[in-house]
Amino acid sequence: MSIKVDPDGLSAALADYGSAHVLSTDGSQVRTVCADVDLVDGVFHVPWSKSTARNIGGHPTVTLLFPPPQHHGYSLIVDGTADDTGEELLVTPTNAVLHRPASHADGPIAPGGACEHDCRHI
Repeated sequence: MSIKVDPDGLSAALADYGSAHVLSTDGSQVRTVCADVDLVDGVFHVPWSKSTARNIGGHPTVTLLFPPPQHHGYSLIVDGTADDTGEELLVTPTNAVLHRPASHADGPIAPGGACEHDCRHI
């Protein structure tokens, strides 16, 4: 079950989350680091990481995964394009969703794939 997050609602959605897992790739292997990130004027500021910086040099697409703050809650997943300033990584979001398996819903899922019992609108 995924719920698209409007870019204007991203800042409000982040208030419920802590650290992010930053996923990058060198083209053959995915690398994950955990980081405390800040969203400033629509751009994520991510602490510099040698392996992540090396990966985005050839593959600038990254994903920020914010685990759910409570059991069976929604993960916040943000896809973006990263740039290396040499001091930090800047990630410009291209897509964001709140996601959790339908089996984690608080009640039955409505027939036909509707998410009336599971969606949290932002």
